[in-house]
Amino acid sequence: MRHFVIGDVQGCRAALEDLLTRIDFDATNDQLIFAGDLVARGPDSLGTLRLIKGLAARTVLGNHDLHLLAAFHGHASVKPKDRTQAVLDAPDAAELMAWLQQQPVLITLPTGDVLTHAGLPPRWTVAQAQALSSEVENALRSPHANAFFAAMYGNEPSTWHDDLTGPERLRVITNHFTRMRLISANGQLNFQHKAGNEHLPEGFKAWFDWPTVRPAGERVFFGHWAALEGITQTPQAIALDTGCVWGRHLTAYCLETGERFISTPGLQ
Repeated sequence: MRHFVIGDVQGCRAALEDLLTRIDFDATNDQLIFAGDLVARGPDSLGTLRLIKGLAARTVLGNHDLHLLAAFHGHASVKPKDRTQAVLDAPDAAELMAWLQQQPVLITLPTGDVLTHAGLPPRWTVAQAQALSSEVENALRSPHANAFFAAMYGNEPSTWHDDLTGPERLRVITNHFTRMRLISANGQLNFQHKAGNEHLPEGFKAWFDWPTVRPAGERVFFGHWAALEGITQTPQAIALDTGCVWGRHLTAYCLETGERFISTPGLQ
């Protein structure tokens, strides 16, 4: 069986269908695993969700996916630029949202590597990240998920501490898994910088450019940071968001061969 890890689709269903043709996708022998942000600013978030769910694919949750879930539960408003209102208006909205809400924020890949939407902070081991991801996933799947969405938003606390509790703890964990790009030496997140990995604010680096406690052979696959254009210069960090929604292309990475496949540039 082949396993393909695919970057941020963001509602670009036509690009995804084109990519599936390019990898010669076989539903019997291939497994698709998505890096999150299935929905948002592309033209067909509804069709994208239906397609991915129908393919029995796996996915981690991204920040845009969580925002859509929060809107469905009445704790956020759909932003016009996200173009996701059609999902909430669809006759199968409840079914789609129930499926999305069951998805994890971290997946251990068949190679032993891990996938999250935004990456892993350098101070977290994989075992620690797995335990923390379970806390968020349990909250999402619990009868009290509304409370999670009500407290999910915010940039504070901006630094992880083991002794955090309650909604603040879940918010910080969620922000690391779904919103992180830059981090400081003491673990503070910076949410303002969304450009590439240059001209960074003083004291901050890309999360993958700091020394890490993880062994050299452990790789982290991630999306979220389109401005990187799939390049990190760090073998341990495999970037998958190649800006399809911004007019570039969608990327699939084959775990068995290390080969990258891309959709037709500009296709959404």
